[in-house]
Amino acid sequence: MMRFFRHAVLGLVAAAVLAGPVLAQEVSFKDPTGDDKGNGKYVYPTDKVYTAGSFDLTGFRMKVSGDKAEFSVDVNSRLEDPWGMGVGFSVQMVFIFIQTGDTEDRFTKGLPGLNVEFAPADAWNKCVILSPQPQNRVVTEVESKAPWAKGAVVVPVRTRGAGRTISGTVPLKDLGTGDPTKWGFQVLMQSNEGFPDKGDLLTRKVNEYEGQHRFGGGTDTDCDPHVMDLLAGKGTGDKSEIEEQYKMLSYECNPDGTAKKMATLTMVRK
Repeated sequence: MMRFFRHAVLGLVAAAVLAGPVLAQEVSFKDPTGDDKGNGKYVYPTDKVYTAGSFDLTGFRMKVSGDKAEFSVDVNSRLEDPWGMGVGFSVQMVFIFIQTGDTEDRFTKGLPGLNVEFAPADAWNKCVILSPQPQNRVVTEVESKAPWAKGAVVVPVRTRGAGRTISGTVPLKDLGTGDPTKWGFQVLMQSNEGFPDKGDLLTRKVNEYEGQHRFGGGTDTDCDPHVMDLLAGKGTGDKSEIEEQYKMLSYECNPDGTAKKMATLTMVRK
């Protein structure tokens, strides 16, 4: 009996070791520093709360453990909470667009306030939003301003910031099917706006000239992308990816201020 018990225990240990890689999966990408300029011309607002590097994306990770997926986004500045949001950061807001293994209900248009679209082959079906705003505020905004994306947007119960990393955890079942290491990802850096304009989803505008709480270097209409940084190329952090980002975020406006050519984004994949 003792010999049988010993073999049984050893068998369970071996099974657990073999199962480990299946239960814990991780996807990570890097982004070069100094490219938090949108299409290459954007500048920060003038208020001192927008410290240098606040919107400079440097790294992204998604770690799947069991039935949970944790998302982590690194920036090139120590996080601060000047507006007292109570979660370790205030000014940033991150949109993580994902193309999972599901083929239905994919979207090429971005969420309101970003002014971007996705290439057809890189259409997204899930978006995880990391915001310092309470979960119910973000969900309510999505339901009222982007009802078409209600089932596609996932918001962590609690998003937190520490050091230079913003993170949040969501149920894996809310993301879709397929091998997470095969999914496509795109991470957009925006700014938390507690008093957004019109139908914008808690996002801060990019105007022609910067102001106390407005980015500059774009237009005063809505034909320019409202994105300060994103992943580009293969997501390795190579300096060549800076120009790839600038190209991806290029745009053209019609004389009346409407979009002639919207910024068209692609995913990065392992």
